[in-house]
Parts: sequence; C-alpha cells; structure tokens
Amino acid sequence: MSTDFDAIVVGSGISGGWAAKELTEKGLKTLLIERGRRVDAGDYPTEGKAPWELPNRGRTSKTELERDYPIQRQTGINEQHKHFFIKDPEKPYIQEEGRPFSWIRGHQLGGKSLTWGKVSLRFSDLDFEANKKDGHGTDWPIRYRDIAPWYDYAERFAGISGSKEGLPHLPDGIFQPPMEMSCVERAAKKGIEAAFPDRHLIISRTANLTEPTEEQLALGRSKCQFRNECMRGCSFGAYFSSQSATLPAAERTGNLTIITDAVCQKVNYDPKSKKATGVRVIDANSKEIKDYTAKVIFLCASALGTTQIMLNSTSESFPNGIANSSSVLGHYLMDHVFQAGARGKMTIDDRYYSGRRANAVYIPRFHNLSEKHPDFIRGYGYEGWSSRDDWNRLTEAPLYGIELKNKLRTPGDWSFEIMGFGEMLPNFENHVRLDPNKKDQWDMPLLRISVEHSDNEKAMQQSMKFEAEEMLKKAGFHDIESYADEPPPGLCIHEMGTARMGRDPKTSILNGFNQAHDVNNLFVTDGAAMASTACQNPSLTYMALTARAADYAVSQLKAGQI
Repeated sequence: MSTDFDAIVVGSGISGGWAAKELTEKGLKTLLIERGRRVDAGDYPTEGKAPWELPNRGRTSKTELERDYPIQRQTGINEQHKHFFIKDPEKPYIQEEGRPFSWIRGHQLGGKSLTWGKVSLRFSDLDFEANKKDGHGTDWPIRYRDIAPWYDYAERFAGISGSKEGLPHLPDGIFQPPMEMSCVERAAKKGIEAAFPDRHLIISRTANLTEPTEEQLALGRSKCQFRNECMRGCSFGAYFSSQSATLPAAERTGNLTIITDAVCQKVNYDPKSKKATGVRVIDANSKEIKDYTAKVIFLCASALGTTQIMLNSTSESFPNGIANSSSVLGHYLMDHVFQAGARGKMTIDDRYYSGRRANAVYIPRFHNLSEKHPDFIRGYGYEGWSSRDDWNRLTEAPLYGIELKNKLRTPGDWSFEIMGFGEMLPNFENHVRLDPNKKDQWDMPLLRISVEHSDNEKAMQQSMKFEAEEMLKKAGFHDIESYADEPPPGLCIHEMGTARMGRDPKTSILNGFNQAHDVNNLFVTDGAAMASTACQNPSLTYMALTARAADYAVSQLKAGQI
C-alpha cells in the first residue's frame, strides 16, 4: 500500500467520517486512520437479540464492570453494547486529584457514531455571540449565517427528523417528518405551555430516518424500525453513523483507503515549508511504526484524542505541541452539565403505546434569552422521556393468586421525566496536558486531565431541578421527584474546546475554517475546535463545520494556497 496521499483523516467517528466523505468526493486520495478495530456495516453481534439470547439476560456482572469498565460503566453499559466501549485498564489516563473527568471512549471504526444519542440541534447567534457579549471565552470567528448553509447540507445527507417551531434561538432545519409524541408527552406539552407561555415542549430532532431520500436509499439506508436499539448498531442504516452513511459514500468514490488498529502518534512538521507533512502511526498490535504523507491533514480523533496527538507533536518550531504558539492547546476543556431535573406520574388509562421510539422530547432553552437570570449566565434545555410502569412495579406488592394475575394484566401509571443539559463556561484552568513520566503501551505520554464545574454551572443545575419540578406540577403530574446529582465532567460525553477556534492567533488554535493559525494545511473539526458548548448537543455542528472546512481546504489546495 502506498504511504503517500492527498489527504489524511485521523479518526473515523462523526467528524472523521464526514471529512473522509467530503475529501474523497472532491477527488482527493484520502487515508482514514482509526486506532481501534474494524467494524463493518452490519457487524453488530447483539442487534435484534432478545434478553434471553444475551449472557445474563443482557446484564454485565458487577465484577466485570468494576474490573474492565470502571469509567465506562458510568454510562450504563451492558451486554448489549459493551463491545463498542473501551476497557479502561487497557487505555489509561490520569485524573487530577479532586478534579475528576470521566473520559468515555469507543475505539473502533465508526467511533462513537455507533453509540451517540442522535439528538441533532443547531446552534444560533445566541450561542455564537455569547462569548463576546459576556466576556467568557474567545469570540467565535463565525456567526450563524456562515454555518447555516452547511447545517442544511449536513441535515439533507444525514437525515434529521423533527418539527419546525420558528424559534430564533433553536433554528429550524431541513427535516424529515417528526416522530409522534406519546399521550403523556402531549399532555405535558399542553400543561407546560399553558402555564409557561415562553416555553415549548417539542419532539426531539434526531438523526433517524422517517422518510428516506433517494440518496439515502442508494446508500442502503432505510426507515427507522422503532426498535430503540440504536446503540447495538443498526443494519437498516436508519440512524446516522459513519458505517451507515459517510463511509459508504466515501468508499464509492474509489478514493478512500482505511487502516484500522493504527494509533496516530504525532503529526510530522517541516519547518522549511511550515507545513504538516503527514503523520506517524503505530500498529496497535505489532507496534510497527510507519509514516504517511499528505498535502492536507484533518484531525478528527475526538476532542481529547486530537489534543493528545497535537501535544505529542513537538518539534523545534513547536516545543509545546504543533500549532501551539498561543500556548492554549489543551486548555478550556468543557462538557455539558446535566443529571438534574424531575420525574413524575400521570394516570391515563385509555392509552398505551406501540413500538419503541428512538428519540426523546425536548424543551429548548428559556432562560437568559431577553431577561437576565439572577443566579447564572447562559442557559440549558431539557430532554424528556415517557413510559408506562410494567410488571416490575409489583415485585414486592402484597398480592398473590388471581388478584396478582389480574393486576399484572394492566399496565401501571405513565411516568415522565425531564433532565436538563446546560452550558459549561470556557475556563483556562480546565485543561489536559501530557504526563511527563507515564506512557501507554504505544509509548505515548498519558493525558493528565484536570476539570471542575464552576459556581455558574452549579447554580444552573439547581435551576434545572427547580424548574423541572415546577413544570411537572403545573402540567398535572403526581408523585413528583426532583433531583440534582453531581456527575463528573465528561460523563455527558460532549467534551469540547481544547484546540479552540478564534479570531486571534494569540488566544486560539484555529481560524474560522477550522484551519490551524500556525500550520495552514492542518485542520481540526471535532469537539476540540469548539469555542463554547452552548446547551445543545454538538454533533450536528461538528458535521456542518467539517463539511465547511473540507470545502475550504480543497479550494485552498487547488488554488495553491496550502
């Protein structure tokens, strides 16, 4: 196999898959490097299996979870999908004492595109202008008008179902027909919106096909089957993943080469040309080292994976990591704050539900839109879920015989929960760095991570709890329980910010096209590039930024500018 390519993409998750698709479709011979094992479309060993077909009825033993998945287990992994998560002892990192961070990872072709939640929400200028207006973080070098056409482009290809709501702070997109709310969700919507006219409960915007386009059908994708088993893998291709969409599109060009079990150690740099020349890769199994060359490099290895590679890419020109003349590489690590909200019950006896819908409902941000909240800046939204209590509610009931059987024949009350997802402010002290003494099995320095939530995030979380309880009360729920847990940063799995975009090369790593200020043929389009988190799920923004950056990179390459 040749070691020389037009473009190299490191990482095959949501951003890496999009980079591979866009670069190959524009004619570039592209190498895609994935540090994990190969997973082909349909290579989903637990898909469609009933609980009794899985070990321990799908439950992973406590002993195994504590031994192999002490960090990953916090996501609730089990026999259905544990094979899409790393084993923690094999991939160590260091958490600063008193400042923990849960790093959730999936090392396989497709990365975390095989396990993501699929919530696909646009940012607005409320988000792109926030840093400049309140002084927290660096000003985004783009505004909504710059990325809006690329949101359109990403949504058409990926397939996003949702409803148009006309909310300026949550822009509408190119949607396939929305999924239907359950009766209790409709009741919650009616009650909440009547009591709080400034709030809206909508069906979530999700990357599940409800009315596939001709392009999606041509890629082998089909309509969502309402199984709600997305994290097991979907051979129908109904939900967006690298395997279902971007990699098949890239492969049909004939311009894509994929190598798996290939750990990217560093980006190579030529001080004379002031360009990246390629990457150094270690075979994950044999430990063989090989250099690959290319004209354009896209780092899409996840926020912390990309940052680790960049920090490890030292040279005389960049002693603290490639493209790091600003010395902010690794700083401003962010993740959404969550796990605060409320749950309640509602009695509706004449309605049930069929199927297992693969998405939630959503309450968009309503604080700090025009008024100023006294306790915190920025804002949060809620995701919500509904279900009916099943036979498990009677496991300890003082019933037996015919009375118990009759009770088991009827479902219990409806349950409904809303949980907040809030913005985390950029903070220089929240950072990652390379440990000077400890290395992994591929001789790469371990990441040392140091993060904590600020008083702003903590106040926001208390508001999430209070407002959720108030909304459920006003909507007519009973037996309401509110909560505000304290999960460590990272567990929301929306890590961002460690190689941020910005206008000033002295305070940022990337420009408005995700291009490194210091190395003009190096691009970063995963979560590391984000200048702030907003409160919306970020993956759709990664897709749009990646497509936009690839278009710019190819135009600059053809013009001889990089």
